[in-house]
Amino acid sequence: MERKLLKLLLAVCVLCFPFLFRGSKMRENLLIFFSKGVIATLIDAYVVGTKRIEYPVRPLSKIFQTNILYDMLFFPILSVIWVKISYNDKFSNILMKSLLFSVPMSLGQWFMEKNTRLFKWNKWSAFHTFASVNFTLFTIRGFVGLIKILDKFKGKQNISENKG
Repeated sequence: MERKLLKLLLAVCVLCFPFLFRGSKMRENLLIFFSKGVIATLIDAYVVGTKRIEYPVRPLSKIFQTNILYDMLFFPILSVIWVKISYNDKFSNILMKSLLFSVPMSLGQWFMEKNTRLFKWNKWSAFHTFASVNFTLFTIRGFVGLIKILDKFKGKQNISENKG
């Protein structure tokens, strides 16, 4: 059953991919995607290395100790979606929308840990998942905010250069 769930997750991610990476913000979305992949992989490598979580059933298990499908595809896609729906929001709305992602993710992992062999929590809980998901979402959102500021600065600089 676990392999079927992983194949289903892979199929959903692959189907979502082309719809997320089109339009005028494609460069920014790719930056979000790859940044989240790096952050998720680093955190997961630490968590697995300290034996807080195990992934008994995972893709490429002879090569990776972490579940690269989650780290390099699923979580980055969710981050791109989250940034898209919160792009122009104020902090209070961003906070509320982060709960739309972190609460179901935490409950889903808790359910999967109890009913499948996809996760084995040793020194981990749904609260840890909630905290780590929010940490990475806000880290990525802060990164996007920095990009927006730099783009505005670059735009103002280009305008002043064209006037001079």
